[in-house]
Amino acid sequence: MFDLAELAEQAILVHVTFPQEHSNEDLQELSMLVASANVQAMHTVTANRRAPDTRLFVGSGKAQEIKTAVEQFAANVVVFNHILSPSQTRNLENLVQARVIDRTTLILDIFAQRARTYEGKLQVELAQLQHLASRLVRGWDNAERQKGGIGLRGPGETRLETDRRLLRERVKALLQRLEKIGLQREQGRKSRQRSATPVVSIVGYTNAGKSTLFNRLTSASVYAADQLFATLDPTLRQVKLDNFGPIVLADTVGFIRHLPHNLVAAFKSTLQETRDADLQLHVIDGADPRKDENIASVRQVLTDIDADSVPQLQVFNKVDQMGQNARIEHGDDGLPRAVYLSALTGDGITLLQQAIANLLSTEHIKLKLALPPHCSALRAKFHELQVITTERFNDDGVCMLELRLSLAQWARMLKHSNGELENYIVKAADI
Repeated sequence: MFDLAELAEQAILVHVTFPQEHSNEDLQELSMLVASANVQAMHTVTANRRAPDTRLFVGSGKAQEIKTAVEQFAANVVVFNHILSPSQTRNLENLVQARVIDRTTLILDIFAQRARTYEGKLQVELAQLQHLASRLVRGWDNAERQKGGIGLRGPGETRLETDRRLLRERVKALLQRLEKIGLQREQGRKSRQRSATPVVSIVGYTNAGKSTLFNRLTSASVYAADQLFATLDPTLRQVKLDNFGPIVLADTVGFIRHLPHNLVAAFKSTLQETRDADLQLHVIDGADPRKDENIASVRQVLTDIDADSVPQLQVFNKVDQMGQNARIEHGDDGLPRAVYLSALTGDGITLLQQAIANLLSTEHIKLKLALPPHCSALRAKFHELQVITTERFNDDGVCMLELRLSLAQWARMLKHSNGELENYIVKAADI
């Protein structure tokens, strides 16, 4: 729906700093987002405000400065590094006489350019329609409205109502198609669970080097570039690790600060690979001075998609730019917690493979549970995960289960039961 590559080539960037640090975006990141959308940034307007203006987001004087910049640089779009309300967008467009887009719209446009698979395109369109739904406004010509009197009666609904109805119908159709694709993905996940093949998901901030690392580990040719959201569609490959065996490696879309909620919702099935993984490789650009903020942003998104309970190994990439050597850091439990490497040169890849094998070989547990009759839903969930080794019922109707499952699966089941499962543990021992 949005195509900045055709509609806009020259842009004025607007960045406002607020006293509340958590509400601020990063100006350098905005420049990278604009470049990723194939738009040329002609000029940047900055401002400081205590709070956004309800009518123009910026003050009237700063809005006039934006208008002057649009005229001076012959720009045809103004990009705000913030989320604008529909009314603020309309007021600004009327003033500056150019298209005004906010941060969410910009990210949606980049996603639309990057989507390659059928599922990815459906997800992007769904996110765009959900974003557009709040921006349908009145203003159609009177001829499009209902009218009274003979010969003047309309079709029974206003143009605005028609657009909203068509939009709802399209969203419903997209959700049905995505649900069908989600069921196909679920079959693939169940097949991997039956084969007991561990899934390792690569997560991290956008442009941290995830796809380069994926290509290095799998000898694949996934598109990798020095730009934000170079990867959009998830890619899965099987890799055989020495002294361990096969694993499934999943490359996923990169995260970003304040990732739009409708994007998270639209990419629910894609992010399922991250949520159901046995291990997450959190790739971090070690040469980025904002790496601590990026790490916090990734953790927030993982929490939002309910994937924060999956065991994680931090991978600090680009040691060649950091002036450091490849190495493994171990935690107090003796297990690897971080690997420093260079995905571009391959330095430290062997160390990463060793760390993955070490973590996967020690992360499964055996459990014996005594589930009372009212816990049939939890029993059904264990059957769905296919982690039950033996099952029997005693005379009181208590189900005695013996399980073999990963720590990530157990952590998710504990969270699902609000900790109730701990009351039914008979015996637990690491294997």
